[in-house]
Amino acid sequence: MTSTLEASRQTASWMTDDVAAVADLARDFFTRYVCPQAESAAREGRPDRELYRQAGEMGLMCMSIPEEYGGGGGTFAHEAAFLTEQTLAGDTSLHLGVHAVIVPHYILAYGTEAQKKRYLPKLASGEWISAIAMTEPGAGSDLQAMTSRAVPTDDGFSLSGTKCFISNGLNADVVIVAAKTDPNARGAGISLFIVDVTERSAGSDPVGFSRGAALRKIGQKGQDTAELFFEDFPVPADAVLGSLNGGFAQLKTQLATERVILGVAAVASMERAVELTVEYTKQRNVFNAPLFAMQNTRFELAECATIAHVSRVFIDQCISALVDGHLDVTTAAMAKYWLADQQCAVIDRCLQLFGGYGYSLEYPIAQMYADARIQKIYAGANEVMKELIARTL
Repeated sequence: MTSTLEASRQTASWMTDDVAAVADLARDFFTRYVCPQAESAAREGRPDRELYRQAGEMGLMCMSIPEEYGGGGGTFAHEAAFLTEQTLAGDTSLHLGVHAVIVPHYILAYGTEAQKKRYLPKLASGEWISAIAMTEPGAGSDLQAMTSRAVPTDDGFSLSGTKCFISNGLNADVVIVAAKTDPNARGAGISLFIVDVTERSAGSDPVGFSRGAALRKIGQKGQDTAELFFEDFPVPADAVLGSLNGGFAQLKTQLATERVILGVAAVASMERAVELTVEYTKQRNVFNAPLFAMQNTRFELAECATIAHVSRVFIDQCISALVDGHLDVTTAAMAKYWLADQQCAVIDRCLQLFGGYGYSLEYPIAQMYADARIQKIYAGANEVMKELIARTL
């Protein structure tokens, strides 16, 4: 029997027949190919990069990028279905929101025709893996405080600086890097560069560029997160993405999509947590009766299911607005902060109903608890989201 939460996913206004077909294909990809490699990804601190290529061969990469650049010619709805199935399957190792949606749309929106033709097809095929480097040790949510510098040279720029917490940092072949090109300005002095680090020699990175070890994290241990170091790294003049000193405005515009992506994962995670907990409490006997028979259990799950359903309605509205080109940055900030908060709260309440088993990594709810916590932090801390919202009141 289809659960209420599953039915709400299937009847979303953006869930057309072709989007549903993507969901089916994505479900098969994650359950058959990705999730069986979870333990090895966690040990290595990164996923097998061949999984990106495999997803590309299945047509699951860059689905909202035009076909002329190797993409699927679809909309963000196709990406949302893909990312939802990733969360429902329990995978957190492939950072596909960054690789398949965020970075490609920076290039599509601001890139030259030459940049689009060079990078987008290889990202869509999974041959190259992408990352975006904004955060620095002294500049997290306050991007205007970044200290990375791109100094003009005779044939381009010399890039120096340290970037931290970079998703896909170890596997990345292409990195969009934010750096100051006018050190006397704050946001008005930031530019974006497409930095190509594919030219490796004998397995090492190009001169002037290096990567730190995989970061040891509370959760998402199979997801590739690392520091990136640039020291007088040569960047050609045609690597500038968009207009010089226009990077901060570009970042503000594109971050709205990133925040909806996090909202998509948050809602699917809540739904998965409730569904797993309902199944467990109906099977687990306590005092000679199923745990689900206890009123407190039923009431807790009723509340969590309601929160998940309300969250589904909200994120569906955001997805539709993004597809139609009407999503505003304030609503995106609301989605990011509120849905991340609810994700952490719902998973915590569900874990409690597992009792001691909820603290064991043999049960998925424990890993979900650890994985969820970062949602309140990245793509702009929730406190920053509230400040952005408050400015519009």
